[in-house]
Amino acid sequence: MNALISSPVQVVPLVSLAAWLWLLLCHGFFWRTDVRLPPGAGGEPARWPSVTAVVPARDEAEVLPVSLPSLLGQEYPGRLEIVLVDDGSTDGTGALARELAAASGSGPRLTVLDPGPPEPGWTGKLWAVRCGIARARAEGGGPDFLLLTDADIAHSPGTLRALVAGAEAGGLDLVSQMARLRVVTAWERLIVPAFVYFFAKLYPFRRVNRPGARTAAAAGGCALVRTEAAVRARLPESIKDAVIDDVNLGRAVQRSGGRIWLGLAEGVTSVRPYTGLRPLWRMVSRSAYAQLRNNPLLLAGTVVGLALVYLVPPVWACAGSPVGGAAWLVMTLSYLPMLRYYRQPLWLAPLLPVTAALYTAMTVDSAVQHHRGRGAAWKGRTYG
Repeated sequence: MNALISSPVQVVPLVSLAAWLWLLLCHGFFWRTDVRLPPGAGGEPARWPSVTAVVPARDEAEVLPVSLPSLLGQEYPGRLEIVLVDDGSTDGTGALARELAAASGSGPRLTVLDPGPPEPGWTGKLWAVRCGIARARAEGGGPDFLLLTDADIAHSPGTLRALVAGAEAGGLDLVSQMARLRVVTAWERLIVPAFVYFFAKLYPFRRVNRPGARTAAAAGGCALVRTEAAVRARLPESIKDAVIDDVNLGRAVQRSGGRIWLGLAEGVTSVRPYTGLRPLWRMVSRSAYAQLRNNPLLLAGTVVGLALVYLVPPVWACAGSPVGGAAWLVMTLSYLPMLRYYRQPLWLAPLLPVTAALYTAMTVDSAVQHHRGRGAAWKGRTYG
């Protein structure tokens, strides 16, 4: 072991430490969790724009009783309508949505669509979004804004008001918030905060929000987009086959000249439960290889990079290397803000290498499933 530590291989933990210092100081401060609404000052608009919320839903009867009433109960001063698109559900999602709307009494009008199976070349979710947007724009020229939100997302009563006020104050075409995912079980505590941490590392929020930035992304669970910006970006037709629809949504709006903003949410939460490792594994693996453009070389580079950045520090630290220990310490400190955001015990931070090893295995499995013809599987559908 001492021979290992004193050998030229010691350069490996040095590289890892240098990588962590660069990530900490020069990578858009991705580890910070203070990017929140509102993105700019300016107060509330003199006239509240009209909004249509489009909710794609496929077999969501389990979560709809919690999520849909939160939309129906929005405290929004302007006109709000909701279009829920039943994407081939077999559990009574559409009928349940109508029952929930009737039980809510007064509130925004709810329309439930059943457009049938997606046309060739479309993912199911984006086909549902396309049908919902078409319905919204068919009446009176369409709303000023579209709220694209998933069926498992619950919103605090002031969510839409804050989103619109932020968009109007900042002159933004797309405002999206990363929903706070559910963290209850042991597996959720280990994997979920890291999921958001890794997403922010790929797409540092401060870089995304910088005018003229090359980095673009969005959070698909809660995205408010100006209708005219959606038309200009040809949404969702321009991204109809995208497995990672949220990132491609942000890119499409940015490339068409729109201004985008992405941050963490306070009152936007996912109510979908992940009761074990298997559903969490599917959540990550269904799109991990698509994130790498289904490229074996990018996969190999990613595996090597993950090992160098996340696995080398604890291994060398346990072998007695102070450099490895320093890299592990920097890694641990960078994870603390995300654990605080999720209100999780801070002793989980040193376990980030364990979580990274799981994510590496999920990414490799994503590639294996892709090459077996089972990639990007979601609720009975598989996309190449």
